[in-house]
Amino acid sequence: MTDNAVLQLRAERLSRATRPFLARGNRIRRCQRCLLPQRQCLCDTLKPAAARSRFCLVMFDTEPMKPSNTGRLIADVLPDTLAFQWSRTEPPQALIDLCASDEYQPMVVFPSSYAGSERQVLSAPPPGKPPLFIMLDGTWTEARKMFRKSPYLDALPVISVDLSRVSAYRLREAHADDQYCTAEVAIALLDLANDNVAAQALGDHFTLFRERYLAGKPHHPSAITANEAESV
Repeated sequence: MTDNAVLQLRAERLSRATRPFLARGNRIRRCQRCLLPQRQCLCDTLKPAAARSRFCLVMFDTEPMKPSNTGRLIADVLPDTLAFQWSRTEPPQALIDLCASDEYQPMVVFPSSYAGSERQVLSAPPPGKPPLFIMLDGTWTEARKMFRKSPYLDALPVISVDLSRVSAYRLREAHADDQYCTAEVAIALLDLANDNVAAQALGDHFTLFRERYLAGKPHHPSAITANEAESV
């Protein structure tokens, strides 16, 4: 079983918890790696891919612990993905150093409508250095808070992705048509950066995750069918 940065962050967050974290469906027995119900575990399907692009997930509080989180899928497919716990006042030094690195072109992934007039807004990664996509991973309310209250990211350009298709993500409801899950946005960014093989790999992984996540919900038709078959 391959470890990744999000799983490491999850373990660190759990070690600091003063009480158990109870997500929806907490009574279900889950694989402790992919966090899907054991019957729907997809760990044996993982296929890492190579990409010139790199991702950095800045995750809000308990986000790494949620079974519905899709940022973890990026780290499944792209092993060099980084993940940090968000802090307004005490950001990890490793994150600060990464933003100042000469090896990458860092940019914050967020809708352009939230960027101030003085902020550089990109519609595609610029040529030159490999792109470093910094993604603010949380609920929409949490992501907006991170965007507004992370002064150490203010000097970086914003890249905004226009997804013309309807979101296939139905694990948590979006609040507007232009709000998509973390994995969907990452797939679009990989396409923009011409990392097509990685985009396809992440797309396949996301599709399988979504199918198995929904199949593990008690009232989903496929879950009901499986339960009925077991009772025969």
